[in-house]
Amino acid sequence: MPEVLAFPSIPTKILLPIDFSPSSQAALEMAADLAVHFHAVLCLVHVIPFFPTTTYPDMVPGTAFLPDLVSEGKFVQEARTFAERHLAKCQAALLTRGVKSSSTVEVGNDVVGNIMEVVEREHIDMVVISTHGISGWLPFVFGSTAEKVVKLVQCPLLLLRSAKPETGGEIPSGRASEWW
Repeated sequence: MPEVLAFPSIPTKILLPIDFSPSSQAALEMAADLAVHFHAVLCLVHVIPFFPTTTYPDMVPGTAFLPDLVSEGKFVQEARTFAERHLAKCQAALLTRGVKSSSTVEVGNDVVGNIMEVVEREHIDMVVISTHGISGWLPFVFGSTAEKVVKLVQCPLLLLRSAKPETGGEIPSGRASEWW
């Protein structure tokens, strides 16, 4: 009978970068299952990019022409409040499943760098991350967050490939309201 391969060590802390998209909701489902299986703590992290990812005036937080520091501060605070509210809902749903969890909201201009800092700071044993299934020139030129994490992380990682997003914007899972 063949020997069953196992983790070199059982993970006690699993990190899930979460952006509240349908693909990260699917990753939350998988990460919760793994946390139950391994009796691990599930650490949720949401990163708020400090610098806007676009220069179009109508997309930049603040005034229509130039964002001012006060407006950017308000944007970050509103994004933090939104994230904390949704992370609290996730944690409540995890608690009903018997999963211990923690959450953090990070702010910075390097999303991957922020994720890697959390991995190191929290002594993460495993990372679960999803792709968004986006193709085209943007990920080709800049690379995806998931791709960069895969290249940098030193602990076991589970990469969940999402289907190409549909234009409807609906969350496909019937359990989505349980999380957020």
